[in-house]
Amino acid sequence: MALTALAAGISLAAPQPPGPETPSGLLQLANPWVVLAAAAALVVAVALGLLWGRRTSRRLAAAAPVSRAERLRALPSVRRATRRRGAAVAAAVGLLAAGTVVAGVVGARPLAAETIRPVDTSRDIMLCLDVSGSMSEVDIEVLDVFGELLEGFEGERIGLTIFNSSPVQVFPLTDDYDFVREHLRSIREAFDDYESDVPEHWVGTLNGAGSSLIGDGLAACTMRFDHRDDERSRSIILATDNEQMGAGIVTIEQASGYARDAGVRVFALNPVEGKDDAISAQLTQAAELTGGEAFALRGDTTVADIIDEVQEQEATALEGEARVVWRDVPDVWIAVLLACVLAGIVLLWRVRL
Repeated sequence: MALTALAAGISLAAPQPPGPETPSGLLQLANPWVVLAAAAALVVAVALGLLWGRRTSRRLAAAAPVSRAERLRALPSVRRATRRRGAAVAAAVGLLAAGTVVAGVVGARPLAAETIRPVDTSRDIMLCLDVSGSMSEVDIEVLDVFGELLEGFEGERIGLTIFNSSPVQVFPLTDDYDFVREHLRSIREAFDDYESDVPEHWVGTLNGAGSSLIGDGLAACTMRFDHRDDERSRSIILATDNEQMGAGIVTIEQASGYARDAGVRVFALNPVEGKDDAISAQLTQAAELTGGEAFALRGDTTVADIIDEVQEQEATALEGEARVVWRDVPDVWIAVLLACVLAGIVLLWRVRL
């Protein structure tokens, strides 16, 4: 009965690949054959014990009889002592047998299925970079600033979209910062590529008329945010000199209004701060319309200020896809094993075996 109770709830089948239908809380074993080996060893030990006990009984029966021994065995105190000893020996044997089975369970690596639904409590940040010819001299500096911003974030999802006469998404929102650093490095190195007819940072950005179409670029960056029905903290870090040539689909005013209506704040990095007041004022107005702010690219506190502003917004939880994983759960079984072995040893010591 004790062994049946110990085995209750344990599946001796090898664990199957976890899936949504996997029953949570079911205990399975990674190496079920270890339990079978322990049970076989227990059966052999019990059989050898019974054989040894029978041979001992026969040897004692063949020994010289003791006069009046039956009167001694009939004494109440002797009968009580005999019953206590028999009960203690049986309990000790049962505990050690149970310990053998539990040791087999521990050796078989008990596993439990656990459903995990990851929750992302980060903010979403889209880096929006103007790669027009007039920005070539400052784009490397802008990418260095983006790299500094990355070092100050923890858990935020980052995306990158570049634009000139047409916008291109370099990578979507992700919290894989090694991936982000690799792409930022690749784009930065492309500015030193003087041999290619079309450098990497121009691929896909020259499909329209004009250049530096900031309204189209800002609108495209706003459209890159996913989970639109969720209340999320969303920000755009926009780097442009706003020296637009040609007419885009939307103006910067329309794009900033679209960002505001989508709940996206825009933080502008302005490389011409102090050189062109009209352009700076337009960038500042567009950023402030969304609840954001404009910063001079070469300002001493640009990076720290942007990080503080972005992290002011409360992060909203975003639940990921549920998945079932197996984890080792030997703790309880190890505790039961120690209890069985120690209790069995104590009982055997008490009966002087």
